[in-house]
Amino acid sequence: MTRIGLLSDTHGLLDKRVKQYFESCDEIWHAGDIGSSEVLQQLREFRPTRAVFGNMDSGDVRYSLSEFYRFRVEDVNVLMTHIGGYPGKYNPWLIPMFKKSKESDNPNDKINLFVCGHSHILKVQYDKLWGFLTMNPGAAGKQGWQTVQTLLRFAINKDQILDLEVIELGRK
Repeated sequence: MTRIGLLSDTHGLLDKRVKQYFESCDEIWHAGDIGSSEVLQQLREFRPTRAVFGNMDSGDVRYSLSEFYRFRVEDVNVLMTHIGGYPGKYNPWLIPMFKKSKESDNPNDKINLFVCGHSHILKVQYDKLWGFLTMNPGAAGKQGWQTVQTLLRFAINKDQILDLEVIELGRK
């Protein structure tokens, strides 16, 4: 079993409580708008970290990360990007990737979990059309219009996504 801590939109602020809540995690995933190379470095020193750059990232963060990141954890194929949308409202450039996933006979090409950030709105929803779970952890930073800082924590066991927890750090 692999325990995951998922966050997005830190915008240069790594709240000290993130490490407290992600202490039990094996990996951290950051869905973009990290805000500084220092935040990325702090996460990497704490736990193995997978991340994509966001539209507000620049410099070292943008040049060291990709816009799209496909990877596998146990038997779950993940696609992560910053600006993704949600079921019924995806960004158009994602649709060819989703079609390829759905039409493929190769299980390694299938997307099982789609992760994004950007909206600052926490949302977890299964997409029946494309056949995968979508996760947006909301925003862990204090920049933006959202009123509550949020994180997600969950586990992957073989091909199952389990024990999903919404963590509210509090009002910003």
